[in-house]
Amino acid sequence: MASPKSRPRDGYPGRALSLILVVMVALVAIMFGTGNTKPRLGIDLAGGSSVTLKATSPDPAAINPANMAIASAIMLDRVNGTGVTESTVQVQGNDEIVINIPKGTNSTTVANELAQTAKLYFRPVLAEVQQANASALPKSSASPSASSTGGAKPSASASASDKPKASGTGAAASPSAGKSQGDAITQDLKASPSASAHASDSAKASASGAAAAGTPKASTTPSAAPTGAVSGTVGGTVPAALQTAFNKADCTTETGRAAVKNAANNAQETDQVVACSQVASGGIWTKYALDKVAVNGTAITKAQANLSTVNGQWEVDLSFNSAGANAFANITGTLAKNQPPANEFAIQLDGEVQSSPSVSAAITGGQAMISGSFDQSSASQLANVLSYGSLPLNFQTQEVVTVSPELGSSQLTAGLIAGLIGLVLVVLYCLAYYRGLGLVAVASLAVSAILTWSLMSLLGGAIDFALNLPAVCGAIVAIGITADSFVVYFERIRDELREGATLRPAVRNAWPRARRTILVSDFVSFLAAAVLYFFTVGKVQGFAFTLGLTTALDVVVVFLFTKPLMTLLARRTFFNSGHPWSGLSPERLGVRNPLRDSRNSRRPAHTAGKEA
Repeated sequence: MASPKSRPRDGYPGRALSLILVVMVALVAIMFGTGNTKPRLGIDLAGGSSVTLKATSPDPAAINPANMAIASAIMLDRVNGTGVTESTVQVQGNDEIVINIPKGTNSTTVANELAQTAKLYFRPVLAEVQQANASALPKSSASPSASSTGGAKPSASASASDKPKASGTGAAASPSAGKSQGDAITQDLKASPSASAHASDSAKASASGAAAAGTPKASTTPSAAPTGAVSGTVGGTVPAALQTAFNKADCTTETGRAAVKNAANNAQETDQVVACSQVASGGIWTKYALDKVAVNGTAITKAQANLSTVNGQWEVDLSFNSAGANAFANITGTLAKNQPPANEFAIQLDGEVQSSPSVSAAITGGQAMISGSFDQSSASQLANVLSYGSLPLNFQTQEVVTVSPELGSSQLTAGLIAGLIGLVLVVLYCLAYYRGLGLVAVASLAVSAILTWSLMSLLGGAIDFALNLPAVCGAIVAIGITADSFVVYFERIRDELREGATLRPAVRNAWPRARRTILVSDFVSFLAAAVLYFFTVGKVQGFAFTLGLTTALDVVVVFLFTKPLMTLLARRTFFNSGHPWSGLSPERLGVRNPLRDSRNSRRPAHTAGKEA
């Protein structure tokens, strides 16, 4: 008698079926919960937008075919950096790039992301002030004398009592008031002074208590600042020329920000520049006077968006090469000795400040992070832009137009009807040839269809996967691949029955042989899909991606659904008894009768001849 703890010879099929059922229910629930109930269609099926970008450069000779080709290649890498968006990037003429974006994607957002030059610099902060539109400030807080103040020394003794002043001027009483996305850059959290870096943000917030409407942070009396200088500098006062540009810059208007951005983009790495924060917080913008570049973004070897293990917020993790790691450690060590705001470090991307964290200790090891008010989308976009390098040219959006689908609804309908006809024929063949076993094949195809539909729908929202016509073809081809796996297993079972085995041992013994064949076949299909995906571009990638996805799902369905279901059905009388409609009838299979065959083998030859 078997021990209660002994494992049944045919395993626990109920567990596998329960697992795939839970996965299916979870995917469908997420699909309806997120509103992504249908796959996104590619531009050839649903239309989309066409964005034209025009190249600009201070040096007209830089706008040449070589740089345009490099720019288009980088843009293509960016647009497909987080998935299969089915967007296309083409050079048009001598100085234009046309990007076709499928319907359902925010064409303006994609165009702005692709047009980012991705020139990333790390610059020490010389001075900073916060500016706000008049409509963003309470009337009682408007102070003409404050906005005209040229500068003031920062006060290291600014205390928590200054915070009400910040809220009184419309600034949030938090370290990130008036900051753009991201408000801290630290060493790897597992072994870093991140806690102290974050703590120093509080001190920075206190020092910024009186900053608003163009008033320098942590200001004392105007007479405290030397004539022609803005206080709070690293290694001295701001030069008069930079101070003039700093006082003149206006970050509260779109025109003013554009002028500041253009000037910063055209500056050299050895120049001191003025920059604005990328976004406003509570209607307040931050204006910066920045020193020359301390670390160039080209020293970054990897940028990746991740969830922080400390606070659960999205961040962008950076890795520097050896030279960048040394330079980063040196500048952060210098900044850590200064008082706010001279201990701040501006992360400047394409002329705008993404973040201005304060530093309390040298950051060594070549690992850092940008964290703060990121969501998954903004963190992924920044990491994507940084990962594929900087564009050799600047680009401006010329026009955005709507593109009609290359294929009409009738062609799409015809393609779907063709796929449906193929599916129906496969189902009819399985039912006619395998009878009861055909129902297992149909159920397995239904499970595969549910998993494929839900995953494609979710991927459309997660990584902008778009289903174009080649991708639809890949899904149709996958029907044959999935059906082939069922045929292999069913025929192995029938071979075991022909050899005289009963159904339960036949189902158990046929699986190892069928499993090897199925895995080899699916591996070949998946390998072909991977080669196509990595060595082709455009619509062929959609075919490859769909083929690879459905091939992987075929393995999941066969292992977690088809095989366990057959194990359970083998215990049922309808199949176990060899019912004529089960598809496992001994007569239809030509199963040998061991007793009859043994009697015939013992009969004399002349007796057998007389009977014949």
